[in-house]
Amino acid sequence: MEPIVIRGAGKSFGDTIAYHDIDLMVRDGEMFGLVGPDGAGKTSLIRSICTVIPIDDGEIMVEGLDTRTQYRQIRSRIGYMPQKFSLYQDLTVAQNLGFYADLFGIGTSDRKKRIAELYGFSKLEPFRNHLAGNLSGGMKQKLALSCNLLHRPKVLVLDEPTFGVDPVSREELWKILREIRKEGTTILVSTAYMDEAEQFDRLAFMHEGRFVAQGTPGEVKSTFEYPLYRIQGENLRQLRDKISSLPIVVATQLFGDVLHVAFEHEPDEAMWRRLEQSGVEDHERIQPTIEDVFLLVTGGTHE
Repeated sequence: MEPIVIRGAGKSFGDTIAYHDIDLMVRDGEMFGLVGPDGAGKTSLIRSICTVIPIDDGEIMVEGLDTRTQYRQIRSRIGYMPQKFSLYQDLTVAQNLGFYADLFGIGTSDRKKRIAELYGFSKLEPFRNHLAGNLSGGMKQKLALSCNLLHRPKVLVLDEPTFGVDPVSREELWKILREIRKEGTTILVSTAYMDEAEQFDRLAFMHEGRFVAQGTPGEVKSTFEYPLYRIQGENLRQLRDKISSLPIVVATQLFGDVLHVAFEHEPDEAMWRRLEQSGVEDHERIQPTIEDVFLLVTGGTHE
């Protein structure tokens, strides 16, 4: 039995489609990523998985239970960490952990051991008497994660856990998640950060409420079939417009002070001379990144 199985799921709010025709199977013990920009439908889908909002079409099964009819059982078996910090700001770290231990019905003996374990990986024990509202963004996320792990859920669902968190705390959170996965917990994470896609065993690109690609990071990158070049030159935006007009060019994306240009086939010497006349100063063949693939399949742009 797979921890999360979704077949033909859809959800709308009036005339607005949140997501549609979603098929997904998250395997036991893996870390799966929903990757996509804001507004792609990630949060709505996660809320449906966690039984917060009902689906309109299809079905979502969590631990073999139907989210439509068995939501109470599902809620007792999963850990759900929403994007917005949802713990009690006016309680201390220790008080928040104690409150959630009461909520999950964790006995006194097991509670002490479990909280000690959570302090161990979160490094929050020195801050146990600090108010949650006074913690940094990274510490708040680690506290929220700890509270959701108190009852040892088989499935952990996190909605953009690193949003607004500094780079050091982001890496600490990913390290914690990797340790949790080693213990056998199945983890589903959403993120808008393309550079985090490599963290997952498998991932799905989500765009405008639907999946546009699925697979391991390597499998997703292997779908990029075109020669890709990093190109430098002056007036990059103007250069991009010139290059984009060439019939041989499939896509151009601006990444900082360089362009990534995908060609239908390898440019010949005559084409490179033409590009140099258009303002290209240097070029280098490169391997596509996850972001290159996402922008290609969605027809998006990167400024």
